[in-house]
Amino acid sequence: MKLAFKPDTDYIREAPARGLMEALWEHGAKVKAFDPEAIEECARIYGERSDLTFLSTKEGAVDGADALVICTEWKHFRAINYEMIKSKLATPVIFDGRNLYEPSIMRNYGIEYFAIGRL
Repeated sequence: MKLAFKPDTDYIREAPARGLMEALWEHGAKVKAFDPEAIEECARIYGERSDLTFLSTKEGAVDGADALVICTEWKHFRAINYEMIKSKLATPVIFDGRNLYEPSIMRNYGIEYFAIGRL
């Protein structure tokens, strides 16, 4: 999961990722998070938790994950290795709150893709 409200910031106080993480925790999920700027701020807000792991690479965040959730439009998330994503995710599914990717390309790679807000 990507954390910050906007790219190139560590601002997460009103970020959609917070509500989503909290809802996932209520249902027993574990969250693996990667964000180039917001990890320290997120750790300050939530502290140490057994259901929250911070990763230092975007690849590490998807390794074995049930799904990839994109909440922030970081530029370096635009270019992805589709085969790597598909092979590292336990279930090849992406929920994209920023509509970074083309749904037809995802289908071609066999990745279930939900572009939030896109028809």
